[in-house]
Amino acid sequence: MAGHRQSKKRRYIAWGAVGVVVAAGAGIAAQTSMAATSWPAQKTFTGRAFDTCTAPSLSAMKAWHTGYYGAAAVYVGGKNRGCAQPNLTASWVKSVNSLGWKLIPIYVGAQPPCQTGSSPEKLSAATAASLGAKDAADAVAKASALRMKAGSPIYLDMEAYDIQNKACNDAVLTYVRSFTKTLRAKTYRGGYYGFTSSSAKAVATAADKKDLPGNLWYALYDKKDTTTADWPWGAGQFTPHSRGHQYLVNSKETRGGVTLTVDRNSWDAPVAIIG
Repeated sequence: MAGHRQSKKRRYIAWGAVGVVVAAGAGIAAQTSMAATSWPAQKTFTGRAFDTCTAPSLSAMKAWHTGYYGAAAVYVGGKNRGCAQPNLTASWVKSVNSLGWKLIPIYVGAQPPCQTGSSPEKLSAATAASLGAKDAADAVAKASALRMKAGSPIYLDMEAYDIQNKACNDAVLTYVRSFTKTLRAKTYRGGYYGFTSSSAKAVATAADKKDLPGNLWYALYDKKDTTTADWPWGAGQFTPHSRGHQYLVNSKETRGGVTLTVDRNSWDAPVAIIG
C-alpha cells in the first residue's frame, strides 16, 4: 500500500473469514478532546480489507464481493495522493455501501521534512501545526463530499522516515496532533497509517499521547492475518477495535473473474459511516 500513497518509485519497503460490523463506542477513551455524548457510535469492521491505488470500478467491486474481503480502503484526498480517482464519487460510495462493502478513508497528507525523495507537500517545524489543521479540514471536506458522515474515521498516511532525527520527528508529531485535533473538532475520528519500524512507531511510542490518533493502521509485511499476534507494542494500546494491519503488498488476485493488484489488511477498527 505504501506505493499507492505516492508513486511506485518513492515506495518504502518496510517492515480469516469475512468479518462482521458492530456499532460501538470503542476507541473513544484513547482519543482525547472527545465529547462522548455528541459522538455518533463507532462503526467497527472486523475481518479482511484490501487497498489499491485507484478505487476499482463498481463492476469490479460487485465481482469482488465474494466473501473473502469485507472492506476496502480508498484514498479520499491529499496533495501526495498518487493516483487519479475517476471512480471515487459519492454515487460510487453509496453503491458499494449498498452492496455490503465497508470503506476505510485514507488521506495522504504532508510528508516529513527528512523523508527521502520529493513530495508535492512536505511539512516543516514552522508549518507543521497550521498545515495539520489545513489538511484535516480538507480531509473532512473530501470525506463529507463522498457521503462519509461525522463519526467516520480518517486515516492519515505517513510514509517512512528517520524517527531518530529528533527535529524531524517532533515536527511530524506536531503535524499529526494538529491534524487529529482538527478532525475531532469536526467530529471525525483520528486514524493513522505508518510503518512499525518508523512512522507508526513514532506515534505508538510517543511519551506524550495528547491529541494523537486513537486508531493505528500498522504496516508490517509478515503475511500474518492478525492485529494481535504480531502487535509490537503494549497489549493495552489501541484497544478495543482500534487496529489495522497491512500484512501483504502487491498481491495479484482474481475474484469473480476480475483481477486486481491489492494490498491485504487484517482489520479490527472503525470504518466510514455512510449516509
